[in-house]
Amino acid sequence: MSSTEDVASVISRGALSAIFDPTKPATPQPIVQCVQVKSLPPHPNGQERYRVVLSDIDNYVQSMLATQINHVVTKGPLERGCIVRLKSFQANSVKGRKILIILDLEVLSQYGKFEKIGEPKPLEPKQEETQPQPTTISSNGFYGSNVQGAQAPAPAHRPPERRAGTSTYTTIYPIEAISPYSHKWTIKARCINKSNIRKWHNNNSEGRLFNVTLMDDSGEIRATGFNEQCDALYDVFQEGSVYYISSPCRVSIAKKQYSTVNNDYELTFERDTVVERAEDSNDVPQVRFNFTSIGDLQSVEKDTTIDVIGILKEVGETSQIVSKTTNRPYDKRDLTLVDNSGFSVRLTIWGSTATNFNVMPESVVAFKGVKVSDFNGRSLSLLSSGIMTVDPDIEEAHKLKGWYDAQGRSDTFTSYASTGGTMGSGGRTEQFKTIAQVREEQLGMSEQPDYFTLKATIVYIKPDNLTYPACPSDNCNKKVTEQDPGRWRCEKCDKTFPQPQHRYIMLMNVSDHTGQLWLSCFDEVGKLVMGVSANELVEAKEENEHAAEEIMQNANCRTWIFRCRAKTEYFGDQQRMRYQVSSARPVNYSEEASRLADVIKSYSLA
Repeated sequence: MSSTEDVASVISRGALSAIFDPTKPATPQPIVQCVQVKSLPPHPNGQERYRVVLSDIDNYVQSMLATQINHVVTKGPLERGCIVRLKSFQANSVKGRKILIILDLEVLSQYGKFEKIGEPKPLEPKQEETQPQPTTISSNGFYGSNVQGAQAPAPAHRPPERRAGTSTYTTIYPIEAISPYSHKWTIKARCINKSNIRKWHNNNSEGRLFNVTLMDDSGEIRATGFNEQCDALYDVFQEGSVYYISSPCRVSIAKKQYSTVNNDYELTFERDTVVERAEDSNDVPQVRFNFTSIGDLQSVEKDTTIDVIGILKEVGETSQIVSKTTNRPYDKRDLTLVDNSGFSVRLTIWGSTATNFNVMPESVVAFKGVKVSDFNGRSLSLLSSGIMTVDPDIEEAHKLKGWYDAQGRSDTFTSYASTGGTMGSGGRTEQFKTIAQVREEQLGMSEQPDYFTLKATIVYIKPDNLTYPACPSDNCNKKVTEQDPGRWRCEKCDKTFPQPQHRYIMLMNVSDHTGQLWLSCFDEVGKLVMGVSANELVEAKEENEHAAEEIMQNANCRTWIFRCRAKTEYFGDQQRMRYQVSSARPVNYSEEASRLADVIKSYSLA
């Protein structure tokens, strides 16, 4: 551990004062000491927040961790007395108090922890400060902010004659920093959803409105335009485009009953709200998904909102239902999605999304914001604020398409309407079997495949044909052949590549207390079991055969929960039973103990 004197020499003395004073030279990533960490009560349905006090020996300042780095406290090394490097931050002055929003930091663990170094003094506001800084303060201790190292901007009003693409905004707030106490802010955000114009009325008035969902690196927020703002801004917003949006714009507590957007606040456009399309949009992310596999829907509670991705297997006809509450007709269309879990699910889309739907079957479709229902076991419904993306350019979509082209097109799937969705121990409908039960019940011998879950230990992995050279193109996992050194040919894509993308095609023998079984698995399960990619294993074999053998040995004697599909296959006149692993996960011993307790209880009741 370093001495106090050594640590004091690396701390960026005076850096905190310089952050709030543009006349002083700034330190881009100052090193400071954390002298206090305190959790703050969250908003209802909100995330917990953490306040930290940082010192540069000369001064200390109150700071707030952005929620995306909560893990440095909940899982990581940020503690009182440690030394940190501030990698990204935003400065505020709130009612005379200097506040920092910390967006990213690094704990310098090599220095250890110390009692407070020196006698730092609080930062005092300068007397000549007459203009209020952008502020946010709320009951959960969240403070708004402006960009790293920058001072509060002048109001970001756009002259009427400014042309699109000539924006000179220098201070951009993260969406996460917006609250009812924020003033004079500009956000740069992508419109990821735009609703249709809807009419509303009550006893005293009537009007029209539309909503957009806006997203940046820090989060999402919903914004609404009423009447004149609806007319002025509806055609301005286009899904997928990026905009600068500047106050004045009303910020209020989000009405969660009307929105699934993960933010405690929402925006309402006002007459002087400035909306300008941003020409440079590469720094704003695309839609973010947090997918739940179709096979795992059985463990999701009713009315939960999730994201899901699947192959579009079937497209139903448009129909109408009449709402019992409003007595108005609504157009609907049912879709059937499948994925490599072996399950299919019905997903309903509504309104113009249903009537204008023209996606071809076998496309990959991702949905953000679908509601889980327990109707007919499990079903899904796209919410009005939800998003549908066809063939998205994301890793999950490419893997799903590769699986479907390789084997999924000929697979059969278990519908939730047929399983009934009965919840078992641990909230899952998994049918746990022993290896003896799999054989005794002759699973896979009928025309339809059978699905079961198996807790078993790997005892042998067949080393022959463990991997194959696959096409590296997106949406293609076909085997490639080497024509010449450095020339690998894919017949499907009609292309030649300098090297292939190796993928697992594993056969392994597993055992439980009742017997042994051969299981086959593909690349995703292979990577999980082996702990390295197929490319890494092939490279290890080429460079050091002993290292490759060690990887194989380390994969043996490990216990997993395998979700399997049993199906009889025919090769010419020969019949063969195949047990295919669709997914695997480590044993959760708490869940497993509960499951075994239920098994014991069932014997005692018999």
